[in-house]
Amino acid sequence: MQAKDSSPPDGGYGWVVVVSAFMVMGLTAAVLKTFGLFFVEIQQHFDELASTTSWITSVTITVFHLGAPVASSLCVQYTHRRVVITGGLLAFSGMALGFFGLNMVWLFATTGFLQGLGISFSWTPAISIVSHYFSKKRALANAIASAGECAFAFMFGPFFQWLIGQYGWKGALLIIGGIQLNICVCGVLMRPLASSYFLEPEFVLYAIFGILAAMSFFVPPLFLVPLSYSLGIDESWTASLLSILAMVDFGGRLLCGWYANLHVTKSIHLLAMAITLISTSLMLLPLANNYLSLAIFTGFYGFFFGTTVAIHITVLVDVVGMPEFDSALGLFMLIRSTGGFVGPPLAGLIVDMTGDYRAGFYMAGVILVLSAGFLIILDLLQQRKIRGSKIRTKPEKPTLPYASLHILKHQTRRDGEHNVVV
Repeated sequence: MQAKDSSPPDGGYGWVVVVSAFMVMGLTAAVLKTFGLFFVEIQQHFDELASTTSWITSVTITVFHLGAPVASSLCVQYTHRRVVITGGLLAFSGMALGFFGLNMVWLFATTGFLQGLGISFSWTPAISIVSHYFSKKRALANAIASAGECAFAFMFGPFFQWLIGQYGWKGALLIIGGIQLNICVCGVLMRPLASSYFLEPEFVLYAIFGILAAMSFFVPPLFLVPLSYSLGIDESWTASLLSILAMVDFGGRLLCGWYANLHVTKSIHLLAMAITLISTSLMLLPLANNYLSLAIFTGFYGFFFGTTVAIHITVLVDVVGMPEFDSALGLFMLIRSTGGFVGPPLAGLIVDMTGDYRAGFYMAGVILVLSAGFLIILDLLQQRKIRGSKIRTKPEKPTLPYASLHILKHQTRRDGEHNVVV
């Protein structure tokens, strides 16, 4: 059992933890983000519809979210370090067993379920322990840690494509699983910090935002590669789109983390603006008809997505407070899983019905607009509570009883031309 937190050190060994979390983000979320490179290969291998193949990613995302509260509870019981190591072993098992590629159900169970559970048990404690080590610099630390997803996705795009070309998609899965074993090394470095319900309206609103956002976030990376193929873009150029996405995503996270750390703009305002700009980018992206325009719109989407990822955990801390953060993060991920479960298959169904991958991007953009509305409502509710708190704590003016006022009135005398109270 971990002890409760003392004051966060805001530095020192905390930066080792940040670097470890940076690596974990890259070896989990970046792998999930670039899995679109396997989409067409698997779809063609088994001759399945896009809606069927997308269930692999859907299962991964759902288990990732469903496992979060379990991971949070295990962190309290057995430390973040042990849970991350367990997650690394599970992630490796999912990819290694996926190498056999017996059928679609097998992939659902391995690269879907086991990989999702491994990501959950690695990602959740990694991002959680960073918030324990930092207070004043928490936004910046979270941004740097989350940027690992972008840095690795930038490299993984062309690297995974090369692996697929050299060893086939099955061999690539096995190699990637071996790489994910490095998660265990990162977990060893996550030393416990010595000193580590609620159903408030604010959390409910933020959870609804999370559901809607999760329905959208995982759709663009999944269909970006098939969309580029449908436009006749060469495979080598398609891989560079994922690198562009990762690069601008990286820049967006660090820039937003730095700006948020200045405390010039409220974190929730930054998040609402980023979500609005992401939805705009997604609505414009399907207008692309060649590589250059697709790369430009992909860049805009990636940058604003990065700003969202950098700040959304910080907003959760602001909503629930640090004492409840571990439990809140697990519950938030559990609730958000419904969006991650529904989003990719729904987008795949829409693509199958329309015969156009652009429809998936339109769906994601519209849903993100709705999610921004709940952030606005949350902000208004928080402001209302702050105003109410100020009114309750404002001291009242002292009043005198009627008899005292009557006596005071008759104790005046004229002094020159003024009435003076004596």
